[in-house]
Amino acid sequence: MVRKNVIIIGAAGRDFHNFNTYYRNNKAYQVVAFTAAQIPDIEGRVYPHELAGELYPNGIPIFAEEKLPDLIKEFNVDECVFAYSDLNYTDVMRVSAIVNAAGADFKLLGPRHTMLKSNKPVISVCAVRTGTGKSQTSRKIIELLMEHHLKVIVIRHPMPYGDLVAQRVQRFATVDDLKKHECTIEEMEEYEPHIERGNIVYAGVDYADILEAAENDPDGCDVIIWDGGNNDFSFYQSNLSITVLDPHRPGHELNYYPGEVSLRNTDVAIINKIDSADSTSIQMVENNVRTVNSDAVLIKAKSPITVEQPDIIEGKRVLVVEDGPTLTHGEMALGAGTVAAERLNAKELVDPRPYTVGSLTETFATYQHLGNVLPAMGYGKQQLEDLEKTINQTDCDAVIIGTPIDLSRVIKINKPNTRIHYELDEEGSPNLNDILEEFIKSNKLK
Repeated sequence: MVRKNVIIIGAAGRDFHNFNTYYRNNKAYQVVAFTAAQIPDIEGRVYPHELAGELYPNGIPIFAEEKLPDLIKEFNVDECVFAYSDLNYTDVMRVSAIVNAAGADFKLLGPRHTMLKSNKPVISVCAVRTGTGKSQTSRKIIELLMEHHLKVIVIRHPMPYGDLVAQRVQRFATVDDLKKHECTIEEMEEYEPHIERGNIVYAGVDYADILEAAENDPDGCDVIIWDGGNNDFSFYQSNLSITVLDPHRPGHELNYYPGEVSLRNTDVAIINKIDSADSTSIQMVENNVRTVNSDAVLIKAKSPITVEQPDIIEGKRVLVVEDGPTLTHGEMALGAGTVAAERLNAKELVDPRPYTVGSLTETFATYQHLGNVLPAMGYGKQQLEDLEKTINQTDCDAVIIGTPIDLSRVIKINKPNTRIHYELDEEGSPNLNDILEEFIKSNKLK
């Protein structure tokens, strides 16, 4: 049998999962390469033999996506599989055009071929865009389940940017585990809030092995929460699916891949941030939900913020540091830190652009929608150093940390600084408590 040559187009996450679940032991295909986008310093590496399996004794090379047309011709590629998230449909089809023009087929793998089945009940939390509030939704769900004395394990969407073999299965139970696994800021932003609440988090590269480890966690496991990344759909079959929407970006729920997949399949749609969005946008999002998934239970929620030290904001010239992915490929111009600055009457939001160095200068050049906010980029040691230097040389009175982690724990900030916290607060009924009561009953969890 002649094997089809395949390139998987990704960003160090969904691409590896699609390979592991569909291609790894499939003798009908030969995956000749991965390409990488969105994440710096991924290309030039190899998906190792230890993960790729016996059909790939030398592993699989990873190249920059810019090389895709040449790679298709060099490797005589039959199919290119698109496998990363949070792109608008125009950009997805532009990649398709590049692939087709080079002579190959363009392919999207769906849930049937990529979702794994757990022996524990699974709740998936996904979104139509990155930065909608998945993490705060997951935290609220966990808190409600814990009130019923259930042991909850979180499995987080992959962010494996280091030693892939070492990251095959990662377990995070303490803040020290973040250092042990050499986590980036992006990883810490997702893991740390769960760990602070006493929850176990699993992540890594091989999500079949991760699932088995979580199901058999030494501390016990009653329910698994799939805490999604970007706007990807779940890696696991769900007993209850929840999708979060953002009225600050109305219309995006029907225009970004693969967020609409989750929306069309979801059991519960949560329109978040209604306390800071206008009524017209909220109604537009609600109408779009009803158009593509009239059966979904619709919940509206606020995203109230709290500030640890509000006195250092009022009347001050402040630098706002926000969640990196939300600002960059999430295309947001502001976040919770900006909202806090406005509500607490900061004198000025200082523009960080005159003070940026290295990779942060490049970030502003790439994402030109960014204004007077600084994305907390920290995929590696150099980016952390650039972030620290940029903050410390910015001419401001104080720093507002709008990311979900204690940034001052990983870099030294030479100015007064305060953290912003935000939670999920549903309005009216139905609400998550109602939904979870039924979930517990139907899955015989007590």
